[in-house]
Amino acid sequence: MTRRGWRLGAVAGVAVLAAICASGPERPEVIRTASDLGPLPADRYGYTPQDYQRSQRASALLIRQCMAERGHPDFPLDPRYPSDPVVATAVSTDYGVLDLATVRRWGYGWDPEKSLALRPKGRRMTNAEYADFPTCSAEASRRLMRGIDLKRDWPYASTRAIEVDKAVKRDSRLRAAWDVWSRCVAAQGFTRYPDPVAAYTDTAWQRGGDGNTRHTQRERATAVADVTCKRRHHTAELWHSVRAQKQAVDIARHRDRYAAGLQALRAYRANIAEVLRKLG
Repeated sequence: MTRRGWRLGAVAGVAVLAAICASGPERPEVIRTASDLGPLPADRYGYTPQDYQRSQRASALLIRQCMAERGHPDFPLDPRYPSDPVVATAVSTDYGVLDLATVRRWGYGWDPEKSLALRPKGRRMTNAEYADFPTCSAEASRRLMRGIDLKRDWPYASTRAIEVDKAVKRDSRLRAAWDVWSRCVAAQGFTRYPDPVAAYTDTAWQRGGDGNTRHTQRERATAVADVTCKRRHHTAELWHSVRAQKQAVDIARHRDRYAAGLQALRAYRANIAEVLRKLG
């Protein structure tokens, strides 16, 4: 009876996947990144990597201006702290690891050179600069957030994303897909994880202070089995489709609040554009 129920759940999940894929944009045959899966309904309400890059630039310009006003005229745009903090690099996706070539080399970790690439390029702050830096950083944040309701509108989409993700993880179609994936990984001689995130976060990979793993043979082999099983059973595609469905329903139920959140995001982008136009 249990096996029959599992089979029915898997079939239902595949049917949903087929229906959504048929109506959505064409995807590449092999999924290597989350972007290969296509856009999600909630994407337009969220902070993008481009937003982050532009905000970092605008914030740096505002901070440099503020620091000059406080007697630090040559403050760098990309300063290092007086002592280097630990820098962690996140390379997983919402669906765990996806790229087979990458996991063959790095398992659930990443190329350590990536961490070095993210470190600031400017000189270290002096102690005097460091004392004024927090004040200028806070002023820059206030400037970029000008005219935005930070308690109601700004965090709305991210708050709903947490709730929607909980609903996604409870979905019977996804849980059936995870079970199929888990059986597949275990059949290759590895741990039977409840879901791909559990595989990625397994403490057996002994992540260091920067979050990177040791890239052991066992880790790499497990990650290869993980990705292979995802591809074989279209786990990420079904997962993505369930997320899309849940997001669309949530947006329809809270359309006005999402619209207000989008307006806040647009105001933020306008503030960034103004700073870059004036100072950049």
